[in-house]
Amino acid sequence: MAKTKTDMREAVMTAAKATVQSHGYNALSFRELAKEVGIKSASVHYHFPTKGDLGAALARRYTEEGAAFLAKLLATSEDATWCMDRYAEIFRSALANDNRMCLCGIMSAELDDLPAEVRIEVDKFAAMNVDYLSKVLSRARPKASEQDLREHAMAIFAAIEGSQLVARGCRDIGIYDRTIKAYRAAGLIP
Repeated sequence: MAKTKTDMREAVMTAAKATVQSHGYNALSFRELAKEVGIKSASVHYHFPTKGDLGAALARRYTEEGAAFLAKLLATSEDATWCMDRYAEIFRSALANDNRMCLCGIMSAELDDLPAEVRIEVDKFAAMNVDYLSKVLSRARPKASEQDLREHAMAIFAAIEGSQLVARGCRDIGIYDRTIKAYRAAGLIP
């Protein structure tokens, strides 16, 4: 059975996501993606005219899927600790999957090389995470101001992304686990 255009687009997106999470945005090559998916390079360009279009599509989908998942967490439990544990598990799962990084986190490390359309989507990912964390923190600190919650949320987001990066660089998921535990003991994470 022949693959549909949608199937080919999805195959390219899947291969591109794995490439970026393992090697970064700069490692994206339409020729290599085409070879991996089993199509011609021109077919990749049909779906994504430029590398920036592909990068933006990846970051947009990653953000949308992340937002949907985080919304389910908020709807599942009012407990801030439970929500934070599930959140930290998301970043851990990328490490557990062949030592990969958060897609937008690794793209952020290459910010100077990203086209504007990709940067916009990466910024949306960060904002979505800070929004989620602010909501969770408001459950643990109901009297805190919105500004204090957002600043605390950004600190948590940066700390978790940083923990993931260091653990990946050391190829030791235990570093991530110990760091998250230390953040909790220090009071950064409820």
